[in-house]
Amino acid sequence: MTTEALQARAHRLAELHADPSLLTVVNVWDVISAKAVAAVPGTTALATASHSIAASYGYEDGENIPVDLMIEAVGRIAASTELPVSADLEGGYGDAAETVRKAIGVGIVGANLEDQLKPLDEAVAQVEAVMAAAADEGVDFVLNARTDAFVRAGDRDPSEVLEDAIRRGRAYLDAGAPVVFVPGRLDEAQVSALVDAFGPQKLTVIGVPGVPSLARLEELGVARVSYGPMSQRVALTALQELVEEVHRGGGVPASMRPLN
Repeated sequence: MTTEALQARAHRLAELHADPSLLTVVNVWDVISAKAVAAVPGTTALATASHSIAASYGYEDGENIPVDLMIEAVGRIAASTELPVSADLEGGYGDAAETVRKAIGVGIVGANLEDQLKPLDEAVAQVEAVMAAAADEGVDFVLNARTDAFVRAGDRDPSEVLEDAIRRGRAYLDAGAPVVFVPGRLDEAQVSALVDAFGPQKLTVIGVPGVPSLARLEELGVARVSYGPMSQRVALTALQELVEEVHRGGGVPASMRPLN
């Protein structure tokens, strides 16, 4: 893919985040899941789920999959579609800037990157290095800088966790990240506080049960909602339900759709 084509996809992905209409991405993990999601009317971008890709190769989540295998997987997804693709690159596999450079090389124009609650100066330096590497490649990369403040909160006071997420998110935006990802089961007050701190269309959340509705998240000024490994779990649940139905003497459901 040419630099011009990559830049066009990156520009489109940035536009989708900046648009007041909420961007929803149901995460994919291989070419066939990418094609299935892309074929649904209304799908404007794709995002991978690192947990799901690792699981499909037999690896536990948490940077256990070899980085080159992850890059190959996300590259195959990017090559299968004309939509912009954002890749979940966990914490960067030891060298976030080089990992992003490799991802751009296979057609990726955005990424989630975890801070893993590193000391803030280290996490900020990582964001800066990633954005510099992307600039060197000639791509306005849509880095979705993730803070793990909520998912690694433990027994910390929720108000302290929110403060930490705001402090980290602001620092990542100042370092050049266009969007901040704050996964967790956030309530409306927490989402509002994060949007107020970052500005509208700067926050990504995960659509776990219990978060505000998509309509309400859009009203609050959230940029994007993703679903992580839950899409794969839904697909595998449907597979197990088919097996259960077959064991009962039945067969495939009438609602089954053909896939090209």
